[in-house]
Amino acid sequence: MSERRPRPTAKNGRKPVWRRALNPPAATGVTPPAPRADAPEPEPAGADSVVQAALYRDGVRVSTPASLADTFRELRDQPSGMAWIGLARPTEAELLSLAAEFDLHPLAVEDAMEAHQRPKLERYGDTLFVVLSAARYLDAAEEVYFGELHVFVGPDFVITVRHGAAPDLSAVRRRMEDTPELLKLGPEAVLYAILDSVVDGYVPVVAGVQNDIDEIETEVFRGDPEVSRRIYELSREMVEFQRATRPLVGMLHGLMAGFAKYGTEEELQRYLRDVADHVTHTSERVDGFRQALTDILTVNATLVTQQQNAEMRALAEAGFEQNEEIKKISSWAAILFAPTLVGTIYGMNFDRMPELHWVLGYPFAIILMAVVCTSLYVIFKRKDWL
Repeated sequence: MSERRPRPTAKNGRKPVWRRALNPPAATGVTPPAPRADAPEPEPAGADSVVQAALYRDGVRVSTPASLADTFRELRDQPSGMAWIGLARPTEAELLSLAAEFDLHPLAVEDAMEAHQRPKLERYGDTLFVVLSAARYLDAAEEVYFGELHVFVGPDFVITVRHGAAPDLSAVRRRMEDTPELLKLGPEAVLYAILDSVVDGYVPVVAGVQNDIDEIETEVFRGDPEVSRRIYELSREMVEFQRATRPLVGMLHGLMAGFAKYGTEEELQRYLRDVADHVTHTSERVDGFRQALTDILTVNATLVTQQQNAEMRALAEAGFEQNEEIKKISSWAAILFAPTLVGTIYGMNFDRMPELHWVLGYPFAIILMAVVCTSLYVIFKRKDWL
């Protein structure tokens, strides 16, 4: 793919219809219709969107154009050159100008305009369109940050469209410029370097997640009440991580399947196989993390249930003991109530009570109290109240 090829045009020398539609009216000579009064103003192209644009020949930078227009012009003047254009959150106008210049497929351009795409690799003629999801571990917040990267790889150009802070492609550019023997292999070598950077960025994320899981396991067995929330949040991040890494395995195998068809350099094949091995390892680790978190959540739920059961058992035992005490108190209260009742009756100030002038009246009252108390004691004892 390092050899420059002529870009396709229509048989009559004009650009395809969809490319003509992307060109500004001034370029076509057609006067545009007057805009409506309520129509929003077109979004201006932000100069800050172009992170860096450079032209390379034989693995060496030969020019650093100041704008996209300069890049297009200088690339036309460099038959054996390669353009590497880096964009960050570009405007629609910038993407459309790139699409018109490099004959990018409308569907790929539409995807590049819209963030939140799933990782994928699609081929449109001589152009590869790759969507990658980069990850970065934030130590302070103990969170995984995900960024999105779109890459167009053509016969003589590489265009990166970054949505988010990750990844830092300036380091990739410096690495490639420091190894011109690799950079001169062409746009596919740049794609390899970007893939390698994204995959290498997963390593600290894997280490950070492993550390979080170790901490969570400690918190689970320590009975931390907030651990369930932490498990759930980390599980959600692992779902996103899985979505970022799992498609890469199939994408790289797809690239490797086309080595012979598209004449990929042997050295570059080795590099891409190495990236594929790392991706497979990372994907397996992420799958293991998700399974581990599921198991930890199950263990935590079991421990919480056991703790709740223990607390309920303790409450039940406390209630049982309290009932036993109440029974004892109630039994003794009933036993003491009997002599109180008899004594109260005999304590009333009536002259005409049969027992008052009876010789055996007092012993009878005492015996009556004793019989009633003894009977109640026996009854309560048989019921295990005493």
